[in-house]
Amino acid sequence: MDSLTLAGQRAGGLRLASGRVREVDLSGSRLEGLHISDGVVVGCDLANVHAPRARLTRVRVEGSRMTGLRLSQAELRDVVVRECRADLASFGGSRLARVSFEDCVLRQSDFLDCELESVRFERCDLSQADFRGARMRRCELRRNEMRGVQGVESLKGAAMERADVVGLAGSLAAALGIGVLEEEEARERQ
Repeated sequence: MDSLTLAGQRAGGLRLASGRVREVDLSGSRLEGLHISDGVVVGCDLANVHAPRARLTRVRVEGSRMTGLRLSQAELRDVVVRECRADLASFGGSRLARVSFEDCVLRQSDFLDCELESVRFERCDLSQADFRGARMRRCELRRNEMRGVQGVESLKGAAMERADVVGLAGSLAAALGIGVLEEEEARERQ
């Protein structure tokens, strides 16, 4: 499928297998039960698409606009999302396994109550992303912007580079109930 405008559509049970979708505008569509397997999605507009209970298996999504995308109760397996703008996206209650987000804008996105297994975030903007209630196993976060991340206690089970951990030190301390003293306060207490 190439260069097609289908904004605002409503469809249930839509399936795409072994296909390539390029420059298709599906913005604002409701695609309940969407199922994509062995597919490639390039340069598409998926802004504000609501696809509850979607299943994506062996899919690559590149250079697409996904602002406000809602994949609630979805299942993503063996998926690569690269160079996409997915700010304000919601993956609430979804299961992600072997998913890689690379060079993506995920500002204010939520992963509320998600199960994340072997998920990798690399060079992404995760500012103000929400991980409350997420459960992580064998996940990696590398060189991400993570200012204001919510639910840092749910990052348990993830591995991060030292610089990223140091950048989150204040949030991690707060999550553990550790007060942070400024240098002057620390000297005064000695």
